[in-house]
Amino acid sequence: MKGRIIHIDTAKSWRGGQQQAAYLHRGLIQQGMESLMVCPPGSAMEAWCRKNNLPVHPLSLRCEADFLSAFRLTHCIKTGQSALFHAHNAHALMIALIATVFSRKKIPVVASRRVGFPLKLNKIAQWKYRSKKLRRIVCVSHNILRVMQFHGIPENKLAVIPSGIDIHKFDPVGRTPTFRDEWNIPRDYKIVCTIAALTAEKAYPVFLESARLVLREYPTVIFIAVGDGKQAEEIKTLSAKKDLAGHVIFTGFRSDVGIFLKNSDLFVMASKKEGLGTSILDAEAAGLPVIGTDAGGIPEVIRHEVNGIIVPRQNPEALAKAIVTLLKNDDLRKQYGKKSLEVVKGFDIEITIKKHIVLYEEIFKDN
Repeated sequence: MKGRIIHIDTAKSWRGGQQQAAYLHRGLIQQGMESLMVCPPGSAMEAWCRKNNLPVHPLSLRCEADFLSAFRLTHCIKTGQSALFHAHNAHALMIALIATVFSRKKIPVVASRRVGFPLKLNKIAQWKYRSKKLRRIVCVSHNILRVMQFHGIPENKLAVIPSGIDIHKFDPVGRTPTFRDEWNIPRDYKIVCTIAALTAEKAYPVFLESARLVLREYPTVIFIAVGDGKQAEEIKTLSAKKDLAGHVIFTGFRSDVGIFLKNSDLFVMASKKEGLGTSILDAEAAGLPVIGTDAGGIPEVIRHEVNGIIVPRQNPEALAKAIVTLLKNDDLRKQYGKKSLEVVKGFDIEITIKKHIVLYEEIFKDN
């Protein structure tokens, strides 16, 4: 395929979407394609690209209506070369579409949609997602596809390419003898882990209430929450009010999530909204049994009663019951954990990259 893929990500922090964009950028280059990441200077994405010696172009990308950045974005297009803008979030999509106006070339746009939120009804949002220059919206789950269809987005404009992970990235990681000492966890306690930003959609109040209920029946357990976010202090305060001190550990943002997964007995995702749930995929790659809600794309990555349990969202009682069931049944946990290693094979990042390449080729051909 001859053409330059110009990725645009406006976030300064690092979450699941940035990891997916980074995987794709690196994977395309490994496949011999020309790929460039455009992101804010000083962002986590810029740091990652430079650390991995991958092409990166810092651009301010201050807001959706950043016309100057949109104009400068056109300078990333080489003379005489085909190019495609891939917007990895909503703000990036607007900037990409504005850039196509400035460009003298016919530049197609692809947008990744990783959240299952309804589309905003304002004119700008409607214009973005219905623009003729937006050739495909890549939905990371069938749930998101259904949301887009509900809002009247034509089916020929939609594609489903699930997020993927490096399914072997935790293979070298094992249980660490000093892990429990570092976090003051008794040897005979089970460990329940969640990896999620401390934000509203991750439903930490439900997670904490389920922890309180579990402790009534199974007191020898520690809950570990890996992540950071805007509601960090509020969530920690709620944990204290529920008298969970000593039983819930907040680690903040960690890049070494494999250490926590490999030393845990069970993974839980309490989200009330979720695009797909790549943290669940990470847990499966670590060989853990998983419990998740029926929110968004979660049921697409957990096979109920095969490698885990799916419970109704916003239901701490059901979540607590599922946790206790697995804590009390060592054989079932091991069985589900082995199945997780099989389930996650369907979400290998190599599959995700290959599907994107096919999509890009189709668009370049049509263009």
